[in-house]
Amino acid sequence: MPELPEVEVICRGLEPNLLGRTIAKVFFGQQKMRLPLPTKETALWVTGRKIIGVRRRAKYILVDLESSATLLIHLGMTGRLNFFPVGSGVAKHDHARWLLDNGLELRFNDTRRFGSIQVIGPAQDQAKVLGDLGPDPFWPEFNADYLAARAKGRSVPVKTFLMDNRVVTGIGNIYASEILFSSHLNPTTPVGNLNTRDWLEIVANSKIILSEAIACGGTTISDYVNSRGEKGYFQTKLRVYGRVGEPCPTCGGAISQVRLGGRASFYCPACQPAQLLGKSLKKKR
Repeated sequence: MPELPEVEVICRGLEPNLLGRTIAKVFFGQQKMRLPLPTKETALWVTGRKIIGVRRRAKYILVDLESSATLLIHLGMTGRLNFFPVGSGVAKHDHARWLLDNGLELRFNDTRRFGSIQVIGPAQDQAKVLGDLGPDPFWPEFNADYLAARAKGRSVPVKTFLMDNRVVTGIGNIYASEILFSSHLNPTTPVGNLNTRDWLEIVANSKIILSEAIACGGTTISDYVNSRGEKGYFQTKLRVYGRVGEPCPTCGGAISQVRLGGRASFYCPACQPAQLLGKSLKKKR
């Protein structure tokens, strides 16, 4: 699934091609998606409207329209957004096509159909539609005091905690593993064990790693591409994710794997020693 850097890269690629353009027509496919396609809302608030903004919230892409409505797109597991000349062949899993006034079509292709397309009307509350999302990792609200307060008295593993969109948005499996390696924290560590220094490291490393991933165009593990069809290359810089059995770049020991919440978590047992709730911290710095 595309995580924050991948969605941010796509969003930045879409903006110069969408801003100021008018959506002349919209075409929807016949296959069912995770959510019903917004045919009625599109006719009311999207068709014939100018695009005035393109932005990201969590893993969503938001396209703001002059009608005061917002087009809300989630890429799911395999969603892609790319531009095509009008009249070019339509692919099997092109579920939506937005024809722009410059003759290009923005197409949403999603093989596994876990993505979604919604239209938030002018009178709707975006906060209700987006749910109880936590702060973005780049917001000032994402800080050590905030995380310590959310973690107080809890025993949930720190990796699960960081992947909870109610705590912080956009950090998925890949980047949670990398952030915790840089912070010298085992992914199974109960959040109740962490101190201020730990949270400061998590906040700092989150910003550093996510920023670097964005600069690299994201991480392409399987089929992620940006809006120009280009792959990212942050996968060449991954230090633990997907590297089970390979040497740790810090100590040379073998990278291990543990499953948390049904997801594989990668870490170095020497650099990220396991800790139990209530035990004193003895991290290797």
